Amino acid sequence: MRLLLAEDDHALASRLSERLSREGYAVDAVDNGVDAEFMGMEEPYDVVVLDLGLPRRNGLDVLRHWREQSRTLPVLILTARDAWQEKVEGFQAGADDYLAKPFHTEELLARLQALVRRASGQPAPELSVAGLTLDEGRQIVRLPDGGELALTGTEFRLLRYFMRHPGQVLSKTRLTEHVYAYDDDRDSNVIEVYINRLRHKLGRERIQTRRGQGYVMNA
Repeated sequence: MRLLLAEDDHALASRLSERLSREGYAVDAVDNGVDAEFMGMEEPYDVVVLDLGLPRRNGLDVLRHWREQSRTLPVLILTARDAWQEKVEGFQAGADDYLAKPFHTEELLARLQALVRRASGQPAPELSVAGLTLDEGRQIVRLPDGGELALTGTEFRLLRYFMRHPGQVLSKTRLTEHVYAYDDDRDSNVIEVYINRLRHKLGRERIQTRRGQGYVMNA
C-alpha cells in the first residue's frame, strides 16, 4: 500500500515512517500543506495520514481541495485531543476517520487497515483470495493446505496489492506506483522479478500475464 504522511512534527513523522514501512507501507512524508496537496493530487495513494495543523496550508484546506478535485483517496486526519470542532470540520471536509494526539501507534495502524479494507470493498479482517490468506501482521501467506510462506517486504506489498484487486488487470506502471515510495528507484522491470518469485512460491497459475496489458491474479 502506498501511503502519504503529512506531519510537521519531524520526530513523530520519522517514528511513524519507520513503523509504517515495517508494516508494509510505501511511505512518502511531507511536512507542509502545499507539498501535501501537490503529492495527493499527483500520486496514486491508497491512504493518507493528514495532520490538520500543517504550516503553509492547513490540513482542512488541503482536504477540501482534494475533494473539490474528486480525489477520493481515504484520509485519516490527526487532531488535537480536545479540538472537537476540528473533528467536525474534518468530517465535513471529507475525512474518513480521525485520531486525536497523542495516540498509540497500534491504534493508528488498526484504523489505517480498516480504511484500506473498506476502500477496496473487502471489510473482512483477513485478506483471502482463492484459498490464499494474507496475514498482514506477520507478513506471511497461508496456503489452502494450511502451510505458511514467509514473504520479503516487496513480495508482501506486491501480493497484498494483487489480493486487494483480484481479477483486475494491473499494469506494471500501476503496480510500481503502489509498491514503491516516491523516492525509491522505480524500475518497472524489477516488478517482473518479484512476480516470478511469487509464482515460484504460490504456483504460476496464481498470477497470469496479459500481454501488452499487465498481470491478473485469479480470483
